[in-house]
Amino acid sequence: SVYGLFPVLRERRTQLAGSLSGGEQQMLAIGRGLMARPDLLLLDEPSQGLGPRIVEIIFEAIAASRRTRRLTILLVEQRVVEALELCDRGYVLETGRVTLVGERETLLADPRVQHAYLGA
Repeated sequence: SVYGLFPVLRERRTQLAGSLSGGEQQMLAIGRGLMARPDLLLLDEPSQGLGPRIVEIIFEAIAASRRTRRLTILLVEQRVVEALELCDRGYVLETGRVTLVGERETLLADPRVQHAYLGA
């Protein structure tokens, strides 16, 4: 359930969506998307503008949804490490062009990814 993924939403269930914090609104948006039990979930930068703890909660919920549902997730995300930890396959874009494609392990091991995104 959505409350299982995001317990704070149970506490806020009587509030209007517009009165929730940015992180809670993001949780609500993801939860609403999951309630339809989709085969495909599109997420466009779910961590944008959120604090580190909320980002952690969001990514944990995405990972849990992936484990417990038969669900394909198309994730656009600038937090490369977190995105690659969730994916089976990734695409790296630079200035709007696909520059790398591969499995998670391949991309994480690629020197260009390590240099550009992982500070190696």
